[in-house]
Amino acid sequence: MPNANEDTSTALSQVQQRAVSELLRVAPVADDLARRFQEAGFSLALVGGSVRDTLLGRLGNDLDFTTDARPEDVLKIVRPWADAVWEVGIAFGTVGLQKTVRAGDAERCFQIEVTTYRSEAYDRSSRKPEVSYGDSIEEDLVRRDFTVNAMAVALPEKRFVDPHGGLEDLAARVLRTPGTPEESFSDDPLRMMRAARFAAQLDFDVAPEVVTAMREMAERIEIVSAERVRDELNKLILSAHPRKGLALLVDTGIADRVLPELPALRLESDEHHRHKDVYEHTLIVLEQAIALEEEGPDLTLRLAALLHDIGKPRTRRFEKDGRVSFHHHEVVGAKMTKKRMTALKYSNELVKDVSRLVELHLRFHGYGTGEWTDSAVRRYVRDAGPLLDRLHKLTRSDCTTRNKRKAGALSRAYDGLEERIAELQEREQLDAIRPDLDGNEIMQILDVKPGPVVGRAYQHMLELRLENGPMEHDAAVAALKTWWAEQN
Repeated sequence: MPNANEDTSTALSQVQQRAVSELLRVAPVADDLARRFQEAGFSLALVGGSVRDTLLGRLGNDLDFTTDARPEDVLKIVRPWADAVWEVGIAFGTVGLQKTVRAGDAERCFQIEVTTYRSEAYDRSSRKPEVSYGDSIEEDLVRRDFTVNAMAVALPEKRFVDPHGGLEDLAARVLRTPGTPEESFSDDPLRMMRAARFAAQLDFDVAPEVVTAMREMAERIEIVSAERVRDELNKLILSAHPRKGLALLVDTGIADRVLPELPALRLESDEHHRHKDVYEHTLIVLEQAIALEEEGPDLTLRLAALLHDIGKPRTRRFEKDGRVSFHHHEVVGAKMTKKRMTALKYSNELVKDVSRLVELHLRFHGYGTGEWTDSAVRRYVRDAGPLLDRLHKLTRSDCTTRNKRKAGALSRAYDGLEERIAELQEREQLDAIRPDLDGNEIMQILDVKPGPVVGRAYQHMLELRLENGPMEHDAAVAALKTWWAEQN
């Protein structure tokens, strides 16, 4: 560490040099690539998130570089060197590549992006940025979203470039813009959501002037494409501290335009405790669901936790006895979830899964606190299908009561259900419940051709399977014939 009489600039310089050394130690690919650009007459610098993450001690295998070389020149330099090259972002000046190098005793596979110095801005009515190339790294850095992302390491000389005080802001754990936030957000309104995302990912605070600009310019987010908004929202939700980012979106009014169902919950009450804030309840459920994740961030589970109660505003009723009810809010919420996720261009499969979880999140409570019958267990598992494990987590997370006795009783009740599921699973293969007779057997036994009657017979046999469990073949045939006789 520096001596007490050393000034701040000297101290920061030492930190910078240590960071640069560490970066180059873990990323030997940087020197090799820089030499190739230098030999071709161009500059290269590590930039943005790669530099930030190095200073935070969290650098991975994704590296971002910037250069004065135009994309066509970048391609000429990297194609003979890289293991793979892709041009998906070339319209925006970015060339992607993959390179595996040996680092010590192990091999590391790096995902690299090289972007030409650029500036970009939105036309007031456009959804796509207009890209123009620049000629200096300083010009490139000033267009970056936040000062902590506007630092660079010029290569191969290993010169630290920080014209906007990003290192100081990183030390203070604060997000500021290189220029005025109004100019930055006018250039690209998605940066307002990126502020919330980085606050959630890095657990940083957002500078007051940035928050003010977000609030005053919230309507500008409406010109950004649904796909870009969705991708930014996903990164926020999958972060380590999503509550922090979501609260910022709500407080600034941006959520009113990208996910209006969330701020709508602030005005509602929970059916069990009239003054319980459903918005706050939702954020707690999200955090509790995250705590139950076993294999890393689960977007399906987190979206379901975030959206599980969005049907409450539309179903709120004030009962004569003074209670507030939200009857069938899970059904309404499932429809609202499907509509919102479709508008945000989520995949059909993800929309289906999240909507189904929202629809089922109260199913456990519908059975009451009594003993679960085998039939009820079978139907619960059948309805959840492959989402059963997530439904377990969502249902457990939905308990946010401060009443320890009540919380304990609910937890024990769900423990009991999971035990019953495990017991029946051993005997009946619950995750693959089917009738004891298939469609071909039904047609042969009833002597009918394919058509609606086969579907009705199949459904009847499925109901018998769910109600009574597996049947012997002869018993199943007899049951089918009895049903057929009743139909005629």
